[in-house]
Amino acid sequence: MDTAAQQVWNQAQQQASAAYMQARRRVTIDPITRLEGHGKIDIFLNDQGDVDRAYLQIPEMRGFEVFSIGRPAEDMPQITSRICGVCPTAHHMAAVKALDDLYKVEPPSPAKKIRELVYNAFMFEDHALHVYILGGPDFIVGPDAPKELRNVIGVIQKVGVDTGKKVIAIRRRVRDLISYFGGKVIHPVLGLPGGVSKGLEPAKLPEFKQLAQDAVEFALFTRQVFKDIVLNNPEYMKLITSDAYTHKTYYMGLVDGQNRVNFYDGQLRIVDPNGKEYAKFPVQKYRDYIAEHVEPWSYIKFCYLKPLGWQGFKEGPETSVYAVAPLARLNAADSMATPRAQEAYEEFFKTLGGKPVHHTLATHWARVIEIIQAAERMAELLNDPEITSTDIRRIPTEKPSVGIGVVEAPRGTLIHHYETDENGIIKMANLIVATQNNAARIGMSVDKAARGLIKGGKVNDGLLNMVEMAFRAYDPCFGCATHTLPGHTPLIVSIYDSNRQLVQQFKQG
Repeated sequence: MDTAAQQVWNQAQQQASAAYMQARRRVTIDPITRLEGHGKIDIFLNDQGDVDRAYLQIPEMRGFEVFSIGRPAEDMPQITSRICGVCPTAHHMAAVKALDDLYKVEPPSPAKKIRELVYNAFMFEDHALHVYILGGPDFIVGPDAPKELRNVIGVIQKVGVDTGKKVIAIRRRVRDLISYFGGKVIHPVLGLPGGVSKGLEPAKLPEFKQLAQDAVEFALFTRQVFKDIVLNNPEYMKLITSDAYTHKTYYMGLVDGQNRVNFYDGQLRIVDPNGKEYAKFPVQKYRDYIAEHVEPWSYIKFCYLKPLGWQGFKEGPETSVYAVAPLARLNAADSMATPRAQEAYEEFFKTLGGKPVHHTLATHWARVIEIIQAAERMAELLNDPEITSTDIRRIPTEKPSVGIGVVEAPRGTLIHHYETDENGIIKMANLIVATQNNAARIGMSVDKAARGLIKGGKVNDGLLNMVEMAFRAYDPCFGCATHTLPGHTPLIVSIYDSNRQLVQQFKQG
């Protein structure tokens, strides 16, 4: 071989070697699974095969805030419920509460109780979906089980067909209650500014009371299933409390006047990484405490505590990152609001060493506790004499200007903020979605899990699923959480060399 040919050969060998090493240093999980929305995880390894950095990237974008402009405010409960087919009731209810605030109208007590009844029914059935179908397979069939079994089929094989039927039946019946009031379960039409569109007929009360009783029994059954499969498994408990799934951050959630967990109403309470109250405020002051940070590699905006400033993806005393969702709600509150849920709450903190609990995977346990409260609260409301009242609407009379509403979605605090002209036409809409609130902590969780689990370049399907478990515990909805300003998606083309160095970048839009 002559010198020129040898040089070409050597160069080709070097390029092939560089490409091979580059491929070995990058592991991609695309798509990530068992969640609402779309995303991928890119894991970059160093020369020793350990993790240099792992990124959770969300490539989808939804522009609901922008195309809401120019629409009548009354359309928002229907527009925003289309953001996601899993959490439409959360958006519907947050929007309706924002309309109450916009028109300065207080719904009658029976209307508020009907809303809360429907909302607790939604929390119950949505949490059950995650416990048994989305997050549950990681524990019920095992985190490193074959991927073809990490789904509802594997769960039914493990817990039995009768249990599977029980899960399907109770969710169907609870969703029927939502449909009764809202007309349909996916995009309900229940809420109106100042009240609701439909009351409860006395003839339906016995049926719904029985449903609530059965829901409580199912919730307690789920608690026992979780104990048997997860809490009684030393390996699972070791995994839950491991450093790979632990972050010391702030926590936020809605609480009632006694600092008890409340899904529908109350004030927002934030506790610091030591469990001490940092702030407590009505949602109308959310902009004093919550700000949003943007990173170039994701369409999610990363929320942080505004008074502390953006400190990066840090945990501990210097962090400004906070979490929402079931674990955060239990940390932010002083207690649950119903008796059996309170028993489970006390057991939770006693077992895990007191408040606050920083173990991300413990969110699954917190979710089971919230299922109990949702069921018990349904029973309480259905036994309230006002629940069949026909006083269900107060007509607004005030001119609109600014309206802000909040609920606790299954996956965390959800805020809707609208500003209108005097005719109620939207001029500005801002949505702070649960997964947005969690975005920084979720990214930290994926990165830390990858660092803790992947060593020496050893990667297999089970380990990658355990990295996915870091985000799955939050039950994220990335479709809800993705927004961009000023409302269009720029096209970016980046060209890298074989060493991952940026050579050139083109941007349009």
